[in-house]
Amino acid sequence: MAQDIKAPSFPESVADGEIAVWHKAAGDPVQRDELLVEIETDKVVMEVVAPFDGVLTEIVKPAGEVILSDEVIGRLEEGKVAKTSPAPVAAPPGTPEQPAADDDGAMAQLGPAARRMAEEEGVDLAQVVGTGRDGRITKDDLLKHIEAARVAPTPVPAAPAQSPVIAAAEPGGDRLERRVPMTRMRKRIAERLLSVSRETAMLTTFNEVNMAPVMALRGKYKEQFQGAHNGTRLGFMGFFVKAACEALKRFPVVNASIDGDDIVYHGYQDVGVAVSTENGLVVPVLRDADFMSMADIEARIADFGGRARNGKLSIEDMTGGTFTITNGGVFGSLLSTPILNPPQTGILGMHKIQDRPMAVDGEVVIQPMMYLALSYDHRLVDGKDAVQFLASIKDFIEDPARILLQL
Repeated sequence: MAQDIKAPSFPESVADGEIAVWHKAAGDPVQRDELLVEIETDKVVMEVVAPFDGVLTEIVKPAGEVILSDEVIGRLEEGKVAKTSPAPVAAPPGTPEQPAADDDGAMAQLGPAARRMAEEEGVDLAQVVGTGRDGRITKDDLLKHIEAARVAPTPVPAAPAQSPVIAAAEPGGDRLERRVPMTRMRKRIAERLLSVSRETAMLTTFNEVNMAPVMALRGKYKEQFQGAHNGTRLGFMGFFVKAACEALKRFPVVNASIDGDDIVYHGYQDVGVAVSTENGLVVPVLRDADFMSMADIEARIADFGGRARNGKLSIEDMTGGTFTITNGGVFGSLLSTPILNPPQTGILGMHKIQDRPMAVDGEVVIQPMMYLALSYDHRLVDGKDAVQFLASIKDFIEDPARILLQL
């Protein structure tokens, strides 16, 4: 008897999802815990696996269909399924043995990000060795293959090859374009950015901070820190998260949010950390960050980054948050105005560390400086509070002992 396969239970912040890709067709045998379908929501891509061995008898919701929480998307009939392998393809004498590959079949097995990369780079999947479950090709496999192809000498082709990637236009040649649908995540990001500009009175204030004290502290203890905390690296983000938590305690209005005609003051600091992915910016949350150690913060951020790149962040990871920190400096940004992450009323922007001449005790000294930006909702946060909040961040970073001593 066939049993229903249902979509995951979406939290209240996610209204619906969309079937991104089915990894199995109707009638295909499946094994327990084998990936069946990927569902794309406004925030993450969710995977649905087989609960038992059996046969996928019906696909109720094909790719591209919008689905609701716990809605039936397919049916699976339970039964023991033998694990089968495709017959090997005979190779010419002297040729190393390789598993047979079908580009269409292999492409169907890829996740959305990996499939997009393969299409844009024009990768021949038959040449890629998969290291995933059952020999599936992962995003890391594609990256390694593409990098190896760029390093290796390119043989001269016998005839011009066709590629899905748009080549550079030649004078007098065709003016090519390529149209692709916007992902749900990108559409949701666009909607939220527009709503911020329409529904908030966003303003940004700036300051600059001397990073020399933190850089000296980090340089002195980074090896000991890494050895004492199971390989966790000491970065700059941990200092800024701790500094933000202390500043939020002193200026609770920056940690508050507006709910209709009410102001909600949060008695905790859940700090969101913006992470860039191929599908857009996501903001996983460090819950109760004020109670986390520096090592816990750095380890959690590293974990968030790895899972974000592999599409493994859950909706719970990105739900909530009372304040956000974003670091455009990792991409070389010297100065920017970060956009609020509603319903939060404040977001801190970090930027590139740049050596600049500064006046110190009447002398010109070269110092590693960073511009800081605080965007805030002026409906709730007054300019005085915003400026003093950012000055507190500056004081904590320029004298890190103040964080430990809570001064």
